[in-house]
Amino acid sequence: MDVQVTTLDNGLRVVTDLMPNVETASVGAWIDVGTRHEKASVNGISHLLEHMAFKGTKRRSAYDIAVEIEAVGGYLNAYTSRENTAYYAKVLKNDTPLAINMIADILQNSTMDAEELERERAVIIQEIHQSYDTPDDIVFDYFQEAAYPGQAMGRPVLGSADLVRSMDRETVLNYMNSHYSGPRMVFAAAGNLDHDHIVKMVEKEFSHLPQISELEQQTPNYTGGDFRDNRDLEQVHLILGVDGVSYSDDDFYAASVLSTLFGGGMSSRLFQEIREKRGLVYSIYAFLSSYTDGGVFGVYAGTGAEEAGQILPLITNEFTKLSEGIQEDEISRARAQLKASILMSLESTSSRCEQMARQISIYGRPITVEETVEHIDAVNEKSLKDVAARLLSSATTLSAVGPCSNLGDRPSFN
Repeated sequence: MDVQVTTLDNGLRVVTDLMPNVETASVGAWIDVGTRHEKASVNGISHLLEHMAFKGTKRRSAYDIAVEIEAVGGYLNAYTSRENTAYYAKVLKNDTPLAINMIADILQNSTMDAEELERERAVIIQEIHQSYDTPDDIVFDYFQEAAYPGQAMGRPVLGSADLVRSMDRETVLNYMNSHYSGPRMVFAAAGNLDHDHIVKMVEKEFSHLPQISELEQQTPNYTGGDFRDNRDLEQVHLILGVDGVSYSDDDFYAASVLSTLFGGGMSSRLFQEIREKRGLVYSIYAFLSSYTDGGVFGVYAGTGAEEAGQILPLITNEFTKLSEGIQEDEISRARAQLKASILMSLESTSSRCEQMARQISIYGRPITVEETVEHIDAVNEKSLKDVAARLLSSATTLSAVGPCSNLGDRPSFN
């Protein structure tokens, strides 16, 4: 890896990763603004803004944006999370200047046309309805809300239909102008490119960003809770989770290995015990969702209405067994899985681009593969048992969608 970082005068950080043997380049702007930075009255505005940025600028119509990038065989996309909003593109290496120009254009010159806003509101409301109709999707929003009740970290990324309808052009424009500043932005590029050339292009194209941004960030307070949406479905979709760890926590790598060992593949404890041995689920897995100052650790499962009553006791039992003892072959297998997923991602310009942007945003510096592998290899039985005991000391959070009558009470590890 050949990674270089430059900070421009306006505070924007530019990071590049040279991949000389590829014919493509991935570039993008990652802004440290997401759902957790929204007031309750404008929940969903970060996502709405992400959509509207593609709906026309002072230089290009929405159609022009779509046609220009596809005319060179590239693609342009975006996403919103609880802590970030990203705008990125992948193109052939000679079209990198076009991709940078287009991203800079939509982030500085969007017109937020009122008619386009009206149409896009309708699209997002359809997206909200689709999410609600997808139980294995909406159950994660319910889990987040139960874990962080009444807090920005607990609100849905998409917002609500009523709130989306209430946001006008001025509200969206003001939010963009007051939040999308240079110091809150990382521009990342990976592929067959030259760092100094990228820096010059970014410096030229991003010359109209504000240097100061207004930002509210409430420290998340995990409390745990129980949310059930009783529906007439074939399956119960449920999540049982606990307070997790942040990216910078000393237990982050141990928790990552534990998540893989516990429910990260077909050889994991959850898959073997609950699907293979008992046939109670089609899908079951563990996850670790970390933030800059917190996180959650949980298990998702989808099961039938009759089997639902057996699932929570089994997951709870497997949770508690984690602190009792872990075999070395399990640990080695989980470490290998985690390292392989990281190393395989290095073959993709898009993955490396996003990885660098996130590292600069979270840690303020790029993290080498060797450093990451060293942290993973340092995880042993003691560190896994310690982090398991820490997770088990937390209050639990349960969310469920479907026929919930057989679920029983929310478990408590305490």
